[in-house]
Amino acid sequence: MTSIEAVSSYLPPTVSVEQLREPLGLTDQQVRRFTRLYGLDRICQAPDQSEAELLTTAAGKLEALAGQEDRIRYVVRAKGLRTTAPYPVSPLRTVRESLGLRRAKVFSVADHGCATGLLAVDAAGTLLAEDGDPDALALVLAGDKTLTPFSQWVEDVSIMGEGVTALLVGAGGDRNRVLGYHARIHGREDGVIDLDAEGAREAKRIYQDAMAEVIDGALAAAGLAVGDLDLVLPHNVNRVSWTVAANALGIDRDRIFLENIARTGHCFCADPFINYQSALELGLLRPGDTYLMTSAGLGQSFAAMVVRH
Repeated sequence: MTSIEAVSSYLPPTVSVEQLREPLGLTDQQVRRFTRLYGLDRICQAPDQSEAELLTTAAGKLEALAGQEDRIRYVVRAKGLRTTAPYPVSPLRTVRESLGLRRAKVFSVADHGCATGLLAVDAAGTLLAEDGDPDALALVLAGDKTLTPFSQWVEDVSIMGEGVTALLVGAGGDRNRVLGYHARIHGREDGVIDLDAEGAREAKRIYQDAMAEVIDGALAAAGLAVGDLDLVLPHNVNRVSWTVAANALGIDRDRIFLENIARTGHCFCADPFINYQSALELGLLRPGDTYLMTSAGLGQSFAAMVVRH
């Protein structure tokens, strides 16, 4: 059974949405929408740090990794963006070398947008289970560098942050055991993920039903119901989407952790794990609690994972 053994996060310094007005070309109406309605305030940005530096910093804060480097069989890069560095630069190999992970194979997973982080955990757990070594671990690195205007914000949806996370994943163990995972892509036949006017309308139309579908699927795989959840750790897209989702799913809003929306912005596929660490530090998770991590990404990718703390 896949387990999340440890989580660390690196949250760079932040700038205000107001400070991004000129760089992103935001109108007064868009600034008001992002701040007053969507709940965004501060956005993590690291203009002087490369992708490799961000990921290495997050992994360096993973205390459980120290002295366990030879147990790492895989380093899995969860990318919300398809391309994050020009060929032949490989931030992932740079991270592996700087951490001394000599025995680890490295690869990236992508094309699930901001739902790729949950996919990476599932893929890592599957590979470790097939290897059959109970001591083997995988290091999952999630989050992205916003290198282009395309990656810095999604118009009228959210503003992207550069917070990143590092996770140790095992094939067994009693901590943070994955009870159920479900994912679904409602993509276009041509593979285009850009949100043009037509795509944005379709995304808005299916969003709530598609999110409910994967949540129901993950709960069914775990043999649980919505009422069994103690906490929901969502992606930090905006406050409104989760207010609507809470009503549609019958989840008490107090059980949905939304505090980081104002503190970090939407940090791609790292959001659920950043929220996990924050909830843990705030004492919101007790041993035996069941929590749900969810995310959605460009290309209409949706995923949910049920975990027992």
